[in-house]
Amino acid sequence: MKKNIFHILYIICFLLIFGQSENGQAAAQKQFTVVIDAGHGGNDPGAIGKRGREKNINLNVALKLGQFIENNCNDTRVVYTRKKDTFVPLHRRAEIANNAKADLFISIHTNSLASRNSKVSGTETYTLGLHRTQENLEVAKKENSVILIEDDYKQRYAGFNPNSAESYIIFEFLQDKYLSQSVNFASMIQKQFRQSARRIDKGVHQAGFLVLRETSMPSVLIELGYITNPNEEAYLLSEQGSSALAKSIYQAFLNYKQHSRKSATAVSPVSEPEEDIETPESEPQQTNIESMQSPSPVASKPSEKNTTATSKKTETDNKPVFKIQILTSDRILPAQSRLFKGLSPVSRYKENGIYKYTYGESTDYNRILRLKRSKVDGKFKDAFIIAFKNGEKNEYQSSYQRIQEKQITIESRQI
Repeated sequence: MKKNIFHILYIICFLLIFGQSENGQAAAQKQFTVVIDAGHGGNDPGAIGKRGREKNINLNVALKLGQFIENNCNDTRVVYTRKKDTFVPLHRRAEIANNAKADLFISIHTNSLASRNSKVSGTETYTLGLHRTQENLEVAKKENSVILIEDDYKQRYAGFNPNSAESYIIFEFLQDKYLSQSVNFASMIQKQFRQSARRIDKGVHQAGFLVLRETSMPSVLIELGYITNPNEEAYLLSEQGSSALAKSIYQAFLNYKQHSRKSATAVSPVSEPEEDIETPESEPQQTNIESMQSPSPVASKPSEKNTTATSKKTETDNKPVFKIQILTSDRILPAQSRLFKGLSPVSRYKENGIYKYTYGESTDYNRILRLKRSKVDGKFKDAFIIAFKNGEKNEYQSSYQRIQEKQITIESRQI
């Protein structure tokens, strides 16, 4: 009897120890969560071709991709932003990914041009950042314009205008800690598109996509091809084409997941991307700033003593501080000068022997943009936003001027 009890206790202990070991291994191998986002949907058709609509192409490929993962990856949870023809606001898509604590976000779209008989074709994958070409800006504008059909888009997106080049400058200053992982995954996708699906590879790029800005994990936005190219549209609508594209993304996903788990303690999952990515290049500082007001994280409050006084520059955690430049002068103006048209407090900095006066300051670009529109534009029509980073004037304005010049050139061609 005692021997039987001993054997029973031995078996129970063995099972407990074995079970804890299994649970420990399972805990160590954390479940991977991927969010698949089929762009557009419902009353938002996306780009329209001669035969199809972008929203349907996106959903078809998204569901096939999800099925590949669900059928073959038991350690992966798949979350969809939509599985039917329904409209999902951009901010909600990001919320779904963040709430799921996703490890990866994949947004699937279809490209287009103004002409429905365009011969342009090929796939490209985007990560978050500032565009480097007018073409990339136009892609971002097209995808972001969906917010215009949302009822509260002005409040929801803090005055962001998807059709204004000025709104996209903020992406130059975003610090995306997942950029390296996003670029690596994007490069893997393009490699599979090129080698497996035999598609034209248009590369990996950066642009200001709102849906990527709000996510808190490595994220990419894929353009499957051009619905405005009749031949490519037929491919996108075909069973063979949609399956090949979905399988290519799936294979890239497997490669990314494998590398990311091998390098769980590293900053980035893969050493270098295989494709070139357009990244913002630092330009030489061309201005000699003698002094400026100490930047603060929020718009400064009125102060009679320091209305126009300059102070020592300070560090602000490497964040850009945005200000509105309202006028310039060859002399120091008094705090209550009529030239400020009632704006207060006003700061100044000296550049190339000229005193330049600014109103408001914040590390929140959208706050400064709203301030400019509500209080400054009516008084100073030529006012513009500038940025300081680590106490030095940033190349924000030159970037904006480059975009404006490109826009003017394009508009002049259309006239």
